[in-house]
Amino acid sequence: MNRIVNAMTVDVEDYFHASAFDRGVSRASWDQLESRVVPNTRRLLDIFSAHDLRATFFVLGWVADKFPSLVKDISAAGHELASHGFHHQLVYLLTPSQFREDVRRSKDTIEQIAGVPVRGYRAPSFSIVKQSLWALDVLIEEGFSYDASIFPIRHDRYGIADAPRHAHMIQRASGSILEMPSSTARVGQTNYPIAGGGYFRLFPYAMTKWVITQVNTADQQPVMLYIHPWEVDPEQPRLPASMAAQLRHHVGMNTTIDKLNRVIDDFAFGPVRDVIKARTTGIVTATPRLAPASLP
Repeated sequence: MNRIVNAMTVDVEDYFHASAFDRGVSRASWDQLESRVVPNTRRLLDIFSAHDLRATFFVLGWVADKFPSLVKDISAAGHELASHGFHHQLVYLLTPSQFREDVRRSKDTIEQIAGVPVRGYRAPSFSIVKQSLWALDVLIEEGFSYDASIFPIRHDRYGIADAPRHAHMIQRASGSILEMPSSTARVGQTNYPIAGGGYFRLFPYAMTKWVITQVNTADQQPVMLYIHPWEVDPEQPRLPASMAAQLRHHVGMNTTIDKLNRVIDDFAFGPVRDVIKARTTGIVTATPRLAPASLP
């Protein structure tokens, strides 16, 4: 029996773009800071190439505009290009018109550089929450077919705790969009985050492997793993931030590459587009077709 194809995704942003540093690093200063996104992204490209793996790269428009050759190389290697917005702004702090301008600019920039359509979007810091669900209407109107921004957990900065845990269609006044939520493990009445970012770096690999196995076998669902290029760079400059923000950003960074290689060896991964195709055709997974669902 074929293994379930899980989604391997990369949020292509520099270390100073992380929301943890919003208060201490202004957008006006970005051009003056040492950029490390190109070599760090290329490290991930090399790892994926060694494993013959294709992934989805949610590229920040600012990075694409500054380093167009990186975007071309990602696409030339067979990976899927998607949008991470342009200026890494939290969606719930924007007006609908500001959000529309941001996602339109990012989509147009990536498409013009790579010459391929951009169908997917992930909000900075998963900032499509209950009060910013209007953003889904904007995404539909701007031509996106799937979103990967909703995290079905409780968190101080993001999350919709009662959102569906697995891929589902969301019906909005402007149409429908496929939601590919970040992965969680259900324990009792609570969802716990797994397989991405600081959670991937913090948890022992044995725990990550066990939980992914449970989601793939018990739930018969794919997992969404996400990573940032700066997570493979423990030597990155230190920026001003609170102790909690520093911990979230830097914890476990020395283990990222080892864990990434191990998880790729242990599970099947592909870009989001392949996960969607597998689910809807039944070629790889035994899960039922995506059923319509809606959020409040």
